[in-house]
Amino acid sequence: MTVEPLSSLDRSTLRERSLAALRSAITSGGYRPGDHLGEVELASHLGVSRGTVREALRHLQQEGLVTAGNRGMLRVNRLSATEVRELFKVRAALEGLAVTEIINSPRRQEAADTLRHALQDLGSGDFADRVEADLGFHLLLCRLAGNSMLVEAWRALEGRIRVTIMNGDAEGSPVMMAGDRHAPIIDAIESGELATALSVVEEHMAAAADHFAAADDAV
Repeated sequence: MTVEPLSSLDRSTLRERSLAALRSAITSGGYRPGDHLGEVELASHLGVSRGTVREALRHLQQEGLVTAGNRGMLRVNRLSATEVRELFKVRAALEGLAVTEIINSPRRQEAADTLRHALQDLGSGDFADRVEADLGFHLLLCRLAGNSMLVEAWRALEGRIRVTIMNGDAEGSPVMMAGDRHAPIIDAIESGELATALSVVEEHMAAAADHFAAADDAV
């Protein structure tokens, strides 16, 4: 039996930990859009090699959280107003599919009850708690559809969704994450009227797109 060298395991673990730390720092607002991400500084801060940091940054580029600016310098990405609107259009399509699958499922009421329970977490706590509750609600919606590819597609956008919300209007954004804005989605699922449910999801995402795109325009 061939055993992988311990050094390879350590390197892999460091890479994953560095990636998780950098991703968290960006999506929590620790690094703001436009902030320069220098390999030397990050490597020193994390206590890892520049190569490990370079691999982590390359991965974050693929996630859309980091972008190359002038002379190849890496910076925290900022979504333009157009990109924000595109992001929420894709979310509307994905979550519209989730609602469709739930309504066509024999477990529609059970799913609605689960979402109704999750509604209690919305609108309370500090800004970071509200962001987590909001994203948790929408991820739950996708998971209740029972389509693993749908969940995977949604999670691929999660980093950019977080950055958009965290870097939006901290005073006005909680209104967008309130429970009364999400309750109509559950009501539409309970009604079983697919056209109404899809319209509710589309309107929900369009309003969010307008809000966060406006915040970008104001920068």
